[in-house]
Amino acid sequence: MTTDVKKVVLAYSGGLDTSVILKWLQEIYGCEVVTFTADIGQGDELGEARAKAEMLGVKEIHIEDLREDFVRDFVFPMFRANALYEGLYLLGTSIARPLIAKRQIEIARRTGADAVAHGATGKGNDQVRFELSYYALEPDIRVISPWREWDLASRTALIEFAERHQIPIPRDRRGEAPFSQDANLLHISSEGKALEDPAVEAEEYVFTRTVSPEDAPDRPTVVEIEFEGGDPVAIDGQIRSPAALLAELNALGGANGVGRLDLVENRFVGMKNRGIYETPGGTILLAAHRGMESITLDRGAAHLKDELMPRYAELIYNGFWFSPEREMLQAAIDKSQEHVSGKVRVKLYKGNVGVVGRESDDSLYSLDHVTFEDDEVYDMRDAEGFIRLNALRLRLLNKRGRS
Repeated sequence: MTTDVKKVVLAYSGGLDTSVILKWLQEIYGCEVVTFTADIGQGDELGEARAKAEMLGVKEIHIEDLREDFVRDFVFPMFRANALYEGLYLLGTSIARPLIAKRQIEIARRTGADAVAHGATGKGNDQVRFELSYYALEPDIRVISPWREWDLASRTALIEFAERHQIPIPRDRRGEAPFSQDANLLHISSEGKALEDPAVEAEEYVFTRTVSPEDAPDRPTVVEIEFEGGDPVAIDGQIRSPAALLAELNALGGANGVGRLDLVENRFVGMKNRGIYETPGGTILLAAHRGMESITLDRGAAHLKDELMPRYAELIYNGFWFSPEREMLQAAIDKSQEHVSGKVRVKLYKGNVGVVGRESDDSLYSLDHVTFEDDEVYDMRDAEGFIRLNALRLRLLNKRGRS
């Protein structure tokens, strides 16, 4: 094992896995470990991460509240694109990784660290997302991925390692977890173990952010969301910061059973994976944003955005947030949002979100043109020439077939 690393910045949650990784790095690499814990709305007790890091002899402990940065600089730009991976997944885990990686690299520069480390396994997408981001931002950084190096291949081995090194393990975490979870302000995902068989419906105890749609209120909730330049800025007339706005939409959506998704997706590393996702606020935001675009975007721009979206979503899913192609697409998407401003009303009811009203000073919707009543702005006789011109190639094709 090469041990030429002097200082490493570890993405640290304070849980069993990353606590074992912390000690393993100290033991195997003989290096100083700097911990970085990001608060991106996961709801964990961050004080526990600090206490464990201190107990393990860490001198430089970084715990940062990045909730506003996360929503403003990562979630909102992604939602301007209406990004959905494979048509369904709102990319809740994917979009958090570049922010964590970015701060790790910044801390590495500031502390003089020559390496970074993460706790992602060798089977998943997160290892790719973290490491592509590291290398894009700091090409010569040393990356340590313990799950690809060590021989601690089971939870039993992790617990035995923790006990040997006096790493505290809460009683309720000693048993085998029925599934793994990842959470942030945008979503919570559950996968693995009890959820691996895609034929078996997930039990109700899996869901923590949303009530069952069957148990949601019998009366709908109507919410008005205001947009400026493609981003939401207010709920029911009350201005909110990005993180506060998403948190409020999460509460509204969760109470109405909105945002559940049972998905089998194609991982970038090649295998299929079954995940249970809860994204209540994001599900509302997607519907509202598309409703806002429906009256403010030109048809050509709207259709082009929909063509670009799958590629944009795939780049984020695969870990290419800091790639030039993602930035190019973002520039086009952001240009399209210049007039996406106004108000949208959505109705939440038993797991469903429906747009029921939209208005904007920049609206392209013309009642004068679409009315079924008599009007003076549209001459229906003009449609004849338009149809005949568009039918010309079809008529010629048909005549050739008869000859």
